[in-house]
Amino acid sequence: MAVEDVRAVALIDGEHYAEVVRDALAALPYDFVGAILVGGTEKLRGGEDYGVPLVEDFDGADVVVDLSDEPVLGPAERMRWASRALAAGLPYVGADFRFDPPSYAPFPLPSLAVIGTGKRVGKTAVSSHVARLLARDREVVVVAMGRGGPATPEVADVRPTADSLLELSRSGRHAASDYLEIAAIAGVVTVGCRRAGGGLAGQVFESNVLEGARIAAELRPDLVIFDGSGAAIPPVEVDRRILVARTDRDATAYLNPYRVLVSDLVVFVGDGDPGPIRAVKDIPVVRVELRLAPVEPLAGRRTAVFTTGPAPTEHLDGEIVAVSRNLAHRERLREDLAAVEADVYLVEIKAAAIDVVAEAARERGVALVLAANEVVSRPGELDLDDEVAKLVRPAVRA
Repeated sequence: MAVEDVRAVALIDGEHYAEVVRDALAALPYDFVGAILVGGTEKLRGGEDYGVPLVEDFDGADVVVDLSDEPVLGPAERMRWASRALAAGLPYVGADFRFDPPSYAPFPLPSLAVIGTGKRVGKTAVSSHVARLLARDREVVVVAMGRGGPATPEVADVRPTADSLLELSRSGRHAASDYLEIAAIAGVVTVGCRRAGGGLAGQVFESNVLEGARIAAELRPDLVIFDGSGAAIPPVEVDRRILVARTDRDATAYLNPYRVLVSDLVVFVGDGDPGPIRAVKDIPVVRVELRLAPVEPLAGRRTAVFTTGPAPTEHLDGEIVAVSRNLAHRERLREDLAAVEADVYLVEIKAAAIDVVAEAARERGVALVLAANEVVSRPGELDLDDEVAKLVRPAVRA
């Protein structure tokens, strides 16, 4: 399609004289089907003629052209408009920028994706929780992608143990990849994939997720859950999406409103305010907390805890003698290990959990206990399990 045949809707403002806007629209190489007046009043006299009709939405457009500027549309406001355009499947073009909507490959089975606004927001914990919940009465397969995933998609159909993960690590593999964590914690079949790079709207530069999706489809489960990686979105068209974020500011920054718009449920792992999210989209918002859950009892033993972030330990049944939150910082983690004496190492399956902590436990004869992150809905608020059930009931067979 020639550029002049591309139908466009322009974003315009009242800080420009109508004549300037009208001439610019005539000069630009698009077929403008309308313009949205996004604000500004300084140069509006009434009865302005822009040469195209004023409209309220993007209907009939192939592209959105931003002809506005400061002070009406600053960076934050532009990101919100860009998010709206991308969620509508339209490119968003300005004088010196262009955003294209992420592309998603079709998938033949009932499906759900869990995506995040970034790393360490609790996305994998939510994926594990949702997989375990839905596997109660369905056959579930999880396809997980990560920056340390396998070169060729791998199926984990046996629940990993600390020993099997240590063996994998010693072979040179990343033994704390998300697909292994989900397989160990949720006890479901997982397919491990890798990805490299991630765009502002979540598009990956390179991945083998489509091959992983094909493998999952061949297993013929009742439901496939696609687990995102950081802020990257699995490049697969799914029936439903769950977005995991830390705060409302996090969920509405940059192009994260796009992630809200393409999702059906938002989970705050923290103290997020639902208001700003619902200003973007009328969507259920659940607030949860994460709680370390050992896969076996600590039974009062002297325990050192190793995590990637602030995980409360008051509820644990061991005698907590040390807490290290440096799993993602190997040098500091080794310093923490050198200073601790314990009977048990309790560790999340993340970062250097296996190649550093598990190795140290084996060398010192210390027991190693893997820890899940239990997802707990806040009392008196929306319940995550109830919202997930509502989400999948219309689209996913039991």
